[in-house]
Amino acid sequence: MGLDVKIDETGQKYVEVDVTGYELINNPILNKGRSFTAEERVLFKLRGLVPPAYLTLDEIVDKNYQIVVNSPNDLERHIFLRNLQDRNETLFYALLNKYIEEIMPLVYTPTVGVACQLFGRIYRRARGIFISYPNRDCIEEILDHLQFDDTEVIVVSDGERILGLGDQGAGGMGIPIGKLSLYTGCAGIAPSKTLPIVLDVGTDNEDLLNDPLYLGWRHNRVRGKDYDDFVDGFVKAIKKRFPNVLLQWEDFAQNNALKLLNRYKDELCTFNDDIQGTASIVVGALLAASNASGVPLTQQKIIVVGAGSAGVGISNLILDAMVEDGLSKDDAYKAFYLVDRNGLITDNIASLDFQAPFSRESSDVASWSVIDNENITLLETVQNSKATMIIGVSAQGGIFTREIIEALAINTERPIVFPLSNPTQKAEANPHDVLDWTNGKAIVGTGTAFPMYNDGSSLRRIDQVNNSYIFPGLGLGVRVVKSKRVTDRMFLVAARALADISPSKLDSKANLLPSLKEVRSVSRYIAFAVAKEAIAAGLTEYKEISDRALNQLLDDYIWSPVYLPYRPKIS
Repeated sequence: MGLDVKIDETGQKYVEVDVTGYELINNPILNKGRSFTAEERVLFKLRGLVPPAYLTLDEIVDKNYQIVVNSPNDLERHIFLRNLQDRNETLFYALLNKYIEEIMPLVYTPTVGVACQLFGRIYRRARGIFISYPNRDCIEEILDHLQFDDTEVIVVSDGERILGLGDQGAGGMGIPIGKLSLYTGCAGIAPSKTLPIVLDVGTDNEDLLNDPLYLGWRHNRVRGKDYDDFVDGFVKAIKKRFPNVLLQWEDFAQNNALKLLNRYKDELCTFNDDIQGTASIVVGALLAASNASGVPLTQQKIIVVGAGSAGVGISNLILDAMVEDGLSKDDAYKAFYLVDRNGLITDNIASLDFQAPFSRESSDVASWSVIDNENITLLETVQNSKATMIIGVSAQGGIFTREIIEALAINTERPIVFPLSNPTQKAEANPHDVLDWTNGKAIVGTGTAFPMYNDGSSLRRIDQVNNSYIFPGLGLGVRVVKSKRVTDRMFLVAARALADISPSKLDSKANLLPSLKEVRSVSRYIAFAVAKEAIAAGLTEYKEISDRALNQLLDDYIWSPVYLPYRPKIS
């Protein structure tokens, strides 16, 4: 349950609390630890249950930060932070907000990948819901708990495609937990309104099946009709229990991700972050990069390496942006070159599915200088297409070689290079190498965190083109006006809003993205734009709303990690 916040006759906010003693301090939403005041310790029977020394929230935040700093490695830091979140949500988010650049990589990528791989070993306390296939007939019962009543945002995964690490089964729960931490930390959606869920349909990861500490259902993955029926039963139960919830699909395998999105996007308020959120942050960063390069997006020639659902989702949203900026759809398609493990995708490939609109006609490449027209390599594509930007979502570490980057740099003064796969070992290139190979001229964005780059005269922040710049703000905008659906258009609106506040808009040599320290204001800016789009699309109860009124809605909705005074609830 959430905090029961009231305002007294003086305008003072306070929280009405109806529990005392251990029941109070064991509630992570209500617990204040050593920050309970002397009066609260008397009122709520806490004397002797918490240490007598009183410390402010900020003092406790700094003490816990020192524990993080002094921990031996990032996994231990992740474990400490998860345990802190389980004990005291307000303290956890106050720590995340104050030290977000240092803490976010520990809570989410890249550390969360290792945490998912070792989830059974680091599991300490229940958080979220595991809906396993053997329990498929009692999903409504599983969801029927009072503490879930406030739920407004759900992130769900089946654990099959965790980052670039593959099938992690029930250990994939680390992803919904991490994503929802960012909804709260980056956008201020109250933690009581969030619910992480794993659909445990088994795993084909033999290491997990043979691991005595694996905590999931020990069975090979359920597939086909049985899988579809199970997911359908889950969605029906969600619609019944939480009819207005925002449901985010996360880290589903390619063959399921797009299918589930298309099946349910018109039934409830839902989106797939790997497809749509990734596309939105990439387009936002690319709009900023194009502006910084001096070459408009409509004049860029784009190679996308990795033609799965994420790669095609990115391509589709870039195409939408090009068309909105005045290019015809046919001309926009001609700007793309999609490459997969077999080379450039052309119409010679018989097995094309959703990639087909982006395939190149054989006649387009007949005059290219290549060794084998049936297998045109990435290097040959860069050289012959005169590409100006290259985007990697292939999970093939190091595939952007020096030869490829130097070939790209021949085509344009400021090549745009986005190695977006994560975790770190899956990145298509190290951004430091890319900058070295191009004498610092490349405009680089990565999918995971990298250290600062020393250009010889100063340190430069590497832009992490991370979905955390998009989905928290989009979710906030959707929820604050109670939008009935999430539309493709909202992701383009979010991308343009992000590009609008790019530091590079004022200085072409500046970063594409604001610092993570500014992510809450970034999320609010995006939320405002998305909320207005939802209203304009007729998806909310609001027919129209003034900017002032919308800002007030945001102010009223956003939760901040502060300790409000507690008063006993009067029955």
